[in-house]
Amino acid sequence: MANVLLSDSEKTYILHGVQQDFRSDGRTRRDYRPMELELDIVSHAAGSARLRLANTDILVGVKAEIDIPHPDRPKDGKIEFFVDCSANATPEFEGRGGEELAMEISNTLSKAYHSNQVFDLERLCIMQRQQCWKLFVDILILECGGNLYDAVSLAVKAALYNTKIPRVSAALMDGGSVDLILSDDPHDCDRIDIQTIPVLVTLCKIGEYCIVDPSAEEEECSVASIVVGISYPKTDDCKITTIRTTGYGSFHLDTLNKSLDLAASAGKCLNSELIKAL
Repeated sequence: MANVLLSDSEKTYILHGVQQDFRSDGRTRRDYRPMELELDIVSHAAGSARLRLANTDILVGVKAEIDIPHPDRPKDGKIEFFVDCSANATPEFEGRGGEELAMEISNTLSKAYHSNQVFDLERLCIMQRQQCWKLFVDILILECGGNLYDAVSLAVKAALYNTKIPRVSAALMDGGSVDLILSDDPHDCDRIDIQTIPVLVTLCKIGEYCIVDPSAEEEECSVASIVVGISYPKTDDCKITTIRTTGYGSFHLDTLNKSLDLAASAGKCLNSELIKAL
């Protein structure tokens, strides 16, 4: 994350604001900053989205290629995440500075999407054990203004919603080869059901309280953060798909339980608002 230089008095001001449930920008502990979302802005991609969350700016492009299913999952397609931290986003990303963070974000997304209950990889299969679609999700962090995980997950979900996969028919030929026929009609395509795709919710612990959508300044005041993957199936019950912690501090069990409840509530709100916007 981008490091921000703060004096002790500035940190105390932020801490007292969180304690009183009135943050420095006027938000409560449960409020997100305004977001802007654009779709279909990369012409050569199967799907794309750009999301701005205050000063955080994320660009996502999705590319679809035909591949061979993994032997352990012969009925499933594939999805891979690649994160690139632009050197212009923050001085911390110059040289190889952003590689560790990029790996952490891509690994967190992979774990969040691992279960077929939240992302149905079987829909990407063309022919069992023979051919499948492989989605390459390229994520570019253009600007870092805090809360990268949440912003990245929302941008990825929007880009997958925008993704158009060409409709293809397959036939098994003599000798075991597969004959693929792709439709020439650009409108003859399959779309991805994003209803159960998870979003990531970051909870930043400042003092004895946790807040959502931390700014870069608030992240600098935090001793520990927890990132929770939240998926909402067709039922009202949420599904936690991944949990990871960062920072040198710890969470008391009661604080952790309250944090997970807050993550579930925030995730439900984020998901419903994103679906409405799309």
